[in-house]
Amino acid sequence: MARIHFLTGNEGKVAEAVHHLGPLGHEVVHLSVEGIVEPQAEELETVARSKLDQAKAHLPDPNDWLLVEDAGLFVEALDGFPGVYSSYALSTLGCHGLLRLLDHLHSEDLHVEAGLRRAEFKAVAAMMTPDGVFIGEGSCLGRIAPAVDGEGGFGFDPVFIPRDLDLSGAPAEIGVQGEVSTHGRTFAAVDMDLKGKFSHRTRALKDLLTQLGTPE
Repeated sequence: MARIHFLTGNEGKVAEAVHHLGPLGHEVVHLSVEGIVEPQAEELETVARSKLDQAKAHLPDPNDWLLVEDAGLFVEALDGFPGVYSSYALSTLGCHGLLRLLDHLHSEDLHVEAGLRRAEFKAVAAMMTPDGVFIGEGSCLGRIAPAVDGEGGFGFDPVFIPRDLDLSGAPAEIGVQGEVSTHGRTFAAVDMDLKGKFSHRTRALKDLLTQLGTPE
């Protein structure tokens, strides 16, 4: 199987990639490259492809694979913000700052509040191999929590509650209890196995493996 160099400054992302790709026989190693420029773009795929182009010269072996994953939190009430600027928003606003932007969106009816605070995590996983560039996409519907919850995960995980899923993995209707549930807890408050059932990153990696023709 492949030796995959994962370009990221986030050790949490590396751990997730190892968790999902390691059992398939792939060796995932952390690649850190100074000076990678975050392009100003409207699409996650554009950002990911730019990073691949910038980092490919740093592969120790041209036959190795290069992985880049870019994700964003898209909040409906904020017109999709922070979206592709999620990393910047996290470093400047943080989780508490994002919650303050939504302070006015509350309801005693939990069903109504879930609709008011609707959000979606989106991810793109881009892999450069000797055969070309392959792109996988994934998303996770959910809502912004009323408060920070949990100490695990990374990024905006402590304020994102995923929508329940049915047995097929499809999102349940808002307010409907699904067969797979975090029971109102955020990504940061559940273990990696449960998070993986919802995770946009997991879905993007699985889609990427499909593009590569690798069994999931």
